[in-house]
Amino acid sequence: MIEEQGIVVAIEAGIAEVEIVRRSTCGACSARSGCGVSLLDRVLGRRPQRLLLADKLKVRPGDEVIVGIPEGALLKAAVVAYMVPLFGLLAGAILGDLPRLDGALDQGLPLLTGALGFGAGLLVTHLYSRRLAVDPRWRAVLLRRATHSLSVGLPSTR
Repeated sequence: MIEEQGIVVAIEAGIAEVEIVRRSTCGACSARSGCGVSLLDRVLGRRPQRLLLADKLKVRPGDEVIVGIPEGALLKAAVVAYMVPLFGLLAGAILGDLPRLDGALDQGLPLLTGALGFGAGLLVTHLYSRRLAVDPRWRAVLLRRATHSLSVGLPSTR
């Protein structure tokens, strides 16, 4: 189970709205000046992620909680999100390269079929992720209340 800490924002009808506090390690990384993730964080900013989760812990707004997601779900989502569109792109480009006439290669056809294959891969990824989203085995869950505050690591004011 992969765990992340969050804060309960609201409770309604047994559903807890939890805001996940995303922590960046960019400040400690030596490659931050040339990193795309660091650049995107600076340009777009970090928006908190909000999840709607079944409240089995009877939490209240302001409670700090630990949210978990099955490791298999994250691995499966990463493979599908990255590999399926890439496979579609490559398969489309290879299929578009097959009909060579007189040994001459028309560069437009592999580009077009590659783009179509990439689009098909994105569509498959979208449909698959929607199917996983309704499967309770792959959903994030409230695991427990947090034992330490999110403000750990901040300087003390004593």
